Amino acid sequence: MRFAARRTVTAFVVPLCALLFGALLATPVAAQPVLRKGQQQTTGTQAQPQNSAQCQNHDRPPPPVDTSEEPKPGQPTPEPLPVPKEPVGGTRMGECGLVVPNGAKAAIAGDVTSASWVISDLDTGEVLAAKDPHARERPASLIKTLLGVVVIRELRLDEVVTGTEEDANQEGTKVGVGPGGQYTVRQLLFALLMRSGNDAAHALAAKLGGVPRALEKMNALAKELGAFDTRAATPSGLDGPGMSTSAYDLSLVFRAAMKHKEFAEAIATKSLDFPGYGAKPGYKVINDNKLLGRYQGFTGGKTGFTDDARHTYVGGAKRGTARIAVVLLRGELNPNPLAEQASRLLDYGFALAAENSKAVGQLVDHAPEAQPKQDTGLGTTSTNDPQQPQSTPAPDAALPPDAQRSAFGNFGAPLVGLAGVAILISFALWFRRKRARAARARRVAAG
Repeated sequence: MRFAARRTVTAFVVPLCALLFGALLATPVAAQPVLRKGQQQTTGTQAQPQNSAQCQNHDRPPPPVDTSEEPKPGQPTPEPLPVPKEPVGGTRMGECGLVVPNGAKAAIAGDVTSASWVISDLDTGEVLAAKDPHARERPASLIKTLLGVVVIRELRLDEVVTGTEEDANQEGTKVGVGPGGQYTVRQLLFALLMRSGNDAAHALAAKLGGVPRALEKMNALAKELGAFDTRAATPSGLDGPGMSTSAYDLSLVFRAAMKHKEFAEAIATKSLDFPGYGAKPGYKVINDNKLLGRYQGFTGGKTGFTDDARHTYVGGAKRGTARIAVVLLRGELNPNPLAEQASRLLDYGFALAAENSKAVGQLVDHAPEAQPKQDTGLGTTSTNDPQQPQSTPAPDAALPPDAQRSAFGNFGAPLVGLAGVAILISFALWFRRKRARAARARRVAAG
């Protein structure tokens, strides 16, 4: 009876041990990243730029220089927008400083001193080169491109808007909207984009349901596009609490805007007949973009300025089949005006396109949650200049394909099966020898 119990236990334990041992062998081993020279090992599951600690304005724009961003009494100061765990547009879009194609022969001819900029292909959405693409800055009047897209999507261009005293009292640049004046949405949209009219922005916001409602629509559109650095605090671009954007985001917005023929027509228009109001006669609104008609193939753009944002610029041009766009943020007029800096970046973009250089990023078509996950960004490497920061790829992206398999790779299942059979046979032989020795001992004792 005691021997039968031991045999039953052994028959149960032996296969159990074999199964446990086989499961242990089949458990995938966490592969260690193969670090290239100069890389540092990262922790966690998200890839972070190696130089993230050095990035300026990582989560918010620089401190304001005046009180324009102070909330109204009783209202809280807006928290900075969350920073995505992975850079929107690819791994290299999380780098700081210059982000240029590895091995490209083209170079920027002259100084470009703007704090942040992006050069992109309007058709493919490829980012050709950049500087601090996701640095949080202020848009100034470039936010009017976002308002323009909302207006085109939600309002009929032939709708009539009646001007108000509040429109006329807006700060900054105005085009002459006045109380009682009758304006079509088209006239206000064109004046908004051609001459950066803050009064036109307010009138269009009112037509959209009021300033708070218009801002909701603008910020919803930014999120829809994947522009997660962007929060509009005013419809005109005047500084306000929580105002934020990036050169990458405004490249997204400008590309989306250029898909609307109304927007493209507006920024390419040199002059517009604009209605008067009351006793004031109508007059012509003149486009204030200095590259229009002067830069070869220029298709239009938008300028901006506030004390906090400094000078900002967006524009595009077409040469042959290539359509290139540039965005510049937080620039100064010395030593070169932003229009001149933009022309140099456009030249650089066309040169990169001509030599078919590898893109450093991608403008997403909509919010990245809906995008297929990219394994390694866009697979380009940083410039060989030791001054340029390098990025650390995601842990899985740094591994060869075999490194992410189980401990025994493709042969794991057969090996586990063979190991289990070998263990069972070994235990059976051991148990048989043990019984034979016991039997011999009993015979010797009986004799």
